[in-house]
Amino acid sequence: MARLVGVDLKKDKRIVIALTYIQGIGLKTSQDILKKLKIDESVRVKELVESQIVQLRNELQSYVLEGDVRRQVSQNIRRLGEIGSYRGFRHKRKLPSRGQRTHTNARTKRGKRIAIAGKKKVTK
Repeated sequence: MARLVGVDLKKDKRIVIALTYIQGIGLKTSQDILKKLKIDESVRVKELVESQIVQLRNELQSYVLEGDVRRQVSQNIRRLGEIGSYRGFRHKRKLPSRGQRTHTNARTKRGKRIAIAGKKKVTK
């Protein structure tokens, strides 16, 4: 297993896909990095040479990744709440913040259904 930026990359994955396991790197960024370093995208992680891993480590230092990305996102959400924006309000209440309906959907955001005691059926 190759270890880059504190993330273990799976051995059997193609390098272009394995790099996307690092938070802050998507498919396009992964492709750009490999093109810049002249590494073939179809190479598996276990087939990488040590010099290629060192090249990747050096290149990834110029990106904002992992903990820094998480910290940046949480600071942005906190800022939205502090300025009193609608999106910040939705984040605080753990509701969808991008306009989705919540009357019937959004179960993953709102949590498990809560049973409400209703009218009991009259038996004859």
